[in-house]
Amino acid sequence: MRLVTVVLVLLLVLIQYPLWWGHGGWLRVHELQQQLAQQTEKNTNLRLRNERVQGEVQDLQSGTAAVEERARYEMGMVKDSEVFVQFVSPNTTAPVNSANVPGMNGSTRGQVSAAPLRVVPNPVSRSKQELRDLDKKAQKEKAAEAKKKQQAGAAN
Repeated sequence: MRLVTVVLVLLLVLIQYPLWWGHGGWLRVHELQQQLAQQTEKNTNLRLRNERVQGEVQDLQSGTAAVEERARYEMGMVKDSEVFVQFVSPNTTAPVNSANVPGMNGSTRGQVSAAPLRVVPNPVSRSKQELRDLDKKAQKEKAAEAKKKQQAGAAN
């Protein structure tokens, strides 16, 4: 009788082994459920991010408001008829400009520039071609001035 009991207990242990540690055992199922929960959470976060990006793409494609906002905040642009005014308290120190700090993304959104401002009473809008022509003219004038200095130095 003792031998039968030992054999039955041994068979019970052999049957239980695959249930707990086998290929489809309870421990493996528990691990897979944890991985599934993590992946589901990751997918939810990525789905939300994709929806935000999709909304931004639609804004950029459908209207000019999003493009205008990006031009204003990220590139510091203003319209032709606008005058940019910035109020800075005289007692505060200027914040660090993120464009000059390594490791920053270069965005100027919400940051104050430390550069002094000059007031232009009646700004004139110019096309890119006019600006190129002005640059070429200034370069020619600098070259002519440098040539005169060189000739004056050679005469002495």
